[in-house]
Amino acid sequence: MRDLLTERLARHAPTRLAMDYPEASVLVPVTDNTGSPEILFTLRSSNLSTHRGQVAFPGGKRDSTDPSLAYTALRETHEEIGLPPDQVQLIAPLSQVISRYGILVTPYVGVVPADHPLTPNPHEIESIFHVPVEFFLEDRRERTDALPFLDNTYHVPCYRWEGYQIWGLSAVVLVEFLNAVYDARIDLLKPRHD
Repeated sequence: MRDLLTERLARHAPTRLAMDYPEASVLVPVTDNTGSPEILFTLRSSNLSTHRGQVAFPGGKRDSTDPSLAYTALRETHEEIGLPPDQVQLIAPLSQVISRYGILVTPYVGVVPADHPLTPNPHEIESIFHVPVEFFLEDRRERTDALPFLDNTYHVPCYRWEGYQIWGLSAVVLVEFLNAVYDARIDLLKPRHD
């Protein structure tokens, strides 16, 4: 899995946004299952002040003491789901995105063990779940959301997996990953009628 991700993401040119916003980073954790990789997601606690009860990648805001955004992604992942940084093989960043709360988010793709025990931090995370990459490649979206961003409207898929709804910023990051690594050809700028 690591070789495939490294090869494909080395050819990918992620977009960097020159904007002075508070920064955060997330980890896009891909399991090291040889034949059927999965992507790990979290369901955020309904007690949080932002993005409560939403599906997200593990991650969060950069602390002033964090030496890099990659470090932030690993630190936050450890805090949220108990996955130590030494269990993550970071591969490459994806394009930066801006949350609706004005946070500049940098996603990092990383390979994680499929069998490492994970424990959600109850103050931040309600649950942790895995979705096979194959499910997304079939593009069985529940709907498409039209989301304005800068001078464009993005047509973002919303997927439902076992009661979890994957949409919004997480879906934008997911689609870039699928397009870069698996050539999924999901066009966010083109409307789709579901």
